[in-house]
Amino acid sequence: MPKSVLEAIKMGLWDFEPLEVESSEFDASNAMPGTKDKLKELAERARTGLPLWHPEDRTDVEALPPVRKPR
Repeated sequence: MPKSVLEAIKMGLWDFEPLEVESSEFDASNAMPGTKDKLKELAERARTGLPLWHPEDRTDVEALPPVRKPR
């Protein structure tokens, strides 16, 4: 069973749906949208099977950095 969409595609599983992951299970990003840092974070999330978007990801230059919550 693949753990990410990328693995599923490599296996030819075009209808793969990853398991849902609560936003409390992974960190929000402080990287600005469209930057290399944000793209690296999105690539890492995709590679590890996490959702691409976190509800507390930074959305613009004026947004405050996300609050890091202990797990």
